[in-house]
Amino acid sequence: MTRIIRFLVLWMPLLAGSSRAQTRPPIAEQIAKTYGLDLFGKNISRSWVWEPKTGRVSYEGKDKDGKHLKVSYLQSEVYKESDTVKNEVDPAFVNDNYWVIFPLHAYWDSPGADVQDKGMQKLPTGEGSAKLVSVKYPSKGGYTPGDTWDLYVGTDNWIEQFVYHRGGATKPQLVTATWENYKTAGPLLFSTDHHGTADGTALRVSFSNVAVKLAGSGSWIDAR
Repeated sequence: MTRIIRFLVLWMPLLAGSSRAQTRPPIAEQIAKTYGLDLFGKNISRSWVWEPKTGRVSYEGKDKDGKHLKVSYLQSEVYKESDTVKNEVDPAFVNDNYWVIFPLHAYWDSPGADVQDKGMQKLPTGEGSAKLVSVKYPSKGGYTPGDTWDLYVGTDNWIEQFVYHRGGATKPQLVTATWENYKTAGPLLFSTDHHGTADGTALRVSFSNVAVKLAGSGSWIDAR
């Protein structure tokens, strides 16, 4: 049984340069873009430690104002926490948690979530095909009301790509991404790199320092 999961998530929305860049020499912009201009200052890094058995979540990162924040709380008692934890930290944890272990949630959340095998379908991006497994959540209740996750699964049952359709009005509404760079930590399998688009804007979501601590063990097992 897994006792604790630790992971660091890095969100990198690949945003276009500002209009201010148009006043600079084009060659300077071209060189700067090669070295990551579009990413500079746009990344979001969040560090989590999750204890599934107790439901305790520990977070280290920044709040919406850019100030350093380090908190630990029980999800079952999040209503007792500050507005920052309730409205920023916990939703961010749910989002990142679903990215890192969504295949487990697809199982845990059914039969509440409607899981359907739709057979072989063309991949959303690139060549080839895979089995489409659609996971649709009820329109009310839970963390992802009305959301649909379309998983494109290979013959080895590893997710190759997915398309996420948000059920509510919050952006982004449509995310298409690959599932790459698989690693194992103890008995768990993780995809640690995702490339794709969010409402047409390129993005990358990656996970590092992923590790698990098994029940009865005092040491971390790093994902490799």
